[in-house]
Amino acid sequence: MGTVYCAGVDVGSVSTAAVVVDGGGFVLGRHVVATGARCAHAAGLALTGALAGASLQRLSIAALIATGYGRDRVDGRTDTVTEITCHARGIAALVPDARFLIDVGGQDCKAILLGPGGAVLDFAMNDRCAAGTGRFFESMCRALEIDLDELGPLALAAAAAVSVSHVCAVFAESEVIGLLARGESKADVAAAVCESAAKQVTALARRVGPQEPVALSGGAARNVGFVRALERKLGRLVCIPSDPELVGALGAALLALDSV
Repeated sequence: MGTVYCAGVDVGSVSTAAVVVDGGGFVLGRHVVATGARCAHAAGLALTGALAGASLQRLSIAALIATGYGRDRVDGRTDTVTEITCHARGIAALVPDARFLIDVGGQDCKAILLGPGGAVLDFAMNDRCAAGTGRFFESMCRALEIDLDELGPLALAAAAAVSVSHVCAVFAESEVIGLLARGESKADVAAAVCESAAKQVTALARRVGPQEPVALSGGAARNVGFVRALERKLGRLVCIPSDPELVGALGAALLALDSV
């Protein structure tokens, strides 16, 4: 029997990620694209990109597990698994000693209490409001007229304390515009945005934990201002895995490998 290759695709509301692994669980290829309005199309693009990175053809994949809110739209999937299970499996591979995972997605947040090997002991999920999610940060950056990757460093340059009281992205965006019109600096408002998001995520985390070590996944893990605010709210350090946007897709790929 030749080398086994498996893949995982995580179709999120904002981005879609794909990972290809070999029989030892080593990542051979990875790719992330914007999801847009067509989940199946995004999944196909992400998988094609990951396969290209691995120098493999689609027929080489022994099993493909799909996860995320658009998992039922992934063509060629051999199975579907929930985001909670896939994120737990993925973080166990990247941060083996993690006992708590916070995942900040495009439109939801997850807090997962972990056992050894990525076993899910308990979890809480905020999927009814964009507070503290990627969409929230996008809205705030639009109001601040900055790129998303500028928000974190800008927040660290804050000199004065201001606050964003609204958790609703729509009202918070209006509040940010009002703060800027009042003369507050962009850095101070950026810090307030990160503090507001961290407050919401911490409230979710405390519903099921957290326990140390704590890991953070999702695109927000690259926002240093948010990470620092979250650490202050939690009162503990947060581990950031390599490629935090790929945790769910990696978990799906490893679960696919477990199935063959």
